[in-house]
Amino acid sequence: MDGLHIKAALVDEDHEIIAESDPAVVSIDDHHGSDELTRRIYSGFFYNDEIGDRELTDWAGDWQSVHPYLESGALDEVFEAKAADSDSMDFDEYKDYYAIGYETDVERMVIDEDSFTFYDEDGNEHTAEYDYDGYEILDYARGNRGVRFVYARTDDNEDMPAFIQFSDHIIAPQESDHFHLYWGDDRDELLDEVTNWPTYYPSDYTEEDLVRDMLAH
Repeated sequence: MDGLHIKAALVDEDHEIIAESDPAVVSIDDHHGSDELTRRIYSGFFYNDEIGDRELTDWAGDWQSVHPYLESGALDEVFEAKAADSDSMDFDEYKDYYAIGYETDVERMVIDEDSFTFYDEDGNEHTAEYDYDGYEILDYARGNRGVRFVYARTDDNEDMPAFIQFSDHIIAPQESDHFHLYWGDDRDELLDEVTNWPTYYPSDYTEEDLVRDMLAH
């Protein structure tokens, strides 16, 4: 039902339409959750015993980077909305902040139960196998917290990073609909990275889908 176009119509006594409204799009923000527990965890406030190990299948699928959409101006509506709700940042500041956050040369990736395949902006493709390497709890300056789920490379393909870390505002087993990703060869150093967080959505999402989802945050 999400994305469905609806409109109201006025009919006469013969049930003929004599007037109708412009179409409106139904948007259901089901992945952010409507219950108090889900909202609390999404905001970064949770108890340690609420955290659970997650399998790579939580992120299985074909994913696209949102960075090209930022560069094209497609996400300007999102930054305008954020600026309108903010007392501290304007449109340009938001766009600059997300430009740094989203920046990446990995425009697409495919994840299955034990491997990642990265596709860069030049069309090059690299694949490696990974095993779960636990999770880390991060304390942020704003007072909330986050969880990074870590995967370690198990083969010798050095074209792929030694470690990949997920952050998606989910802290226990659950399929993800978008995520921030961190990768590199130093596990601990990656945990200190909080300014660049390449972000991925399903590859079949359109520009309209992305904007609608981001406006729901």
